[in-house]
Amino acid sequence: MTILEIYTFPDPILRQKTEAVTIFNHELAETTQSMLETMYVSGGIGLAAIQAGILKQIIVIDLKSGEEEISLREPHVFINPEIVKESGTTVSEEGCLSVIEFRGEIERAEKITVEYQNVRGEAQKMDAEDMMSICLQHEIDHLNGVLFIDHLPVLKQKMVKKRLTKLAKAEA
Repeated sequence: MTILEIYTFPDPILRQKTEAVTIFNHELAETTQSMLETMYVSGGIGLAAIQAGILKQIIVIDLKSGEEEISLREPHVFINPEIVKESGTTVSEEGCLSVIEFRGEIERAEKITVEYQNVRGEAQKMDAEDMMSICLQHEIDHLNGVLFIDHLPVLKQKMVKKRLTKLAKAEA
């Protein structure tokens, strides 16, 4: 599999909206495997295709990503995911492979129901809560050009974006 480049803030690609997947083939399966491998080597628990410059509605998640024993991992692939139900609220600290060196307290729905397709194009449904709910919401936001820092209060958002832009310029 190929390890993909992860784009980081303030790269404008992260603000683009993705397109629905309409072709379910071997290439799609290879893309999802490359996304999983990229997520694993990067130390993340979720990755949206847009973060790797792929403008498609694809998400991979593995809450056990850090497991060294590969057989203990639990990879999930979500194609064209859509939140159809949400309830409750929860606040948790989030980070992101595309927003380096910053974590923030973000409020999200506590429980969600997501409809999506698997890599074969078969319709699926998942009721998610706790970390899976948070991770799905975070990654679905990416598919719509939204970063977790966009959920911060406006003043804090401006400060963080300014600091992250300055960091990115220093690294370039």
